[in-house]
Amino acid sequence: MNRRHWWITALLVVAATVGAAIMVTRDGSGPRQVDVAARGGRVMPFDLERTTHRFAKTTTGGVQTVVADDPSDTGQIRLVREHLTAENARFRQGDFGDPTTIHGSAMPGLTALTAGYRRITTTYAEQPDGARIAYATDDPALVDALHAWFDAQVSDHGAHAEHETA
Repeated sequence: MNRRHWWITALLVVAATVGAAIMVTRDGSGPRQVDVAARGGRVMPFDLERTTHRFAKTTTGGVQTVVADDPSDTGQIRLVREHLTAENARFRQGDFGDPTTIHGSAMPGLTALTAGYRRITTTYAEQPDGARIAYATDDPALVDALHAWFDAQVSDHGAHAEHETA
């Protein structure tokens, strides 16, 4: 291959790589969000297309809520409640395996939350359209970790998640 062909090939490879990195699907999700949704579907029993994750930051941590998009969808509400009940029990034991499976081990905040779980209080509560877990700590570093973890989830879940004010 002559030098000119080598440069053209190299440019095409770079262009394809950059194009893939910024590719966006019709619903506004990129490749990362598509991958996260696929892994989430193997961990979370409810349908991501029929539910919404909401993350509200507070001064002591935050509140993670999952709701059925249709408040009369009792099947999705039941699945959300079952999942968040189990997640709350795992988080209290320092088990953040499900978020790791879905988002990867490099997920912002995850290492600190796993190490500091004993200093975080989690409280599960049902609500009419789903359920929520409230996270509270008096450790500023863990509050920051929770906030980073929430931001990463909103980013990773794309159209299936949103920030909410507490």
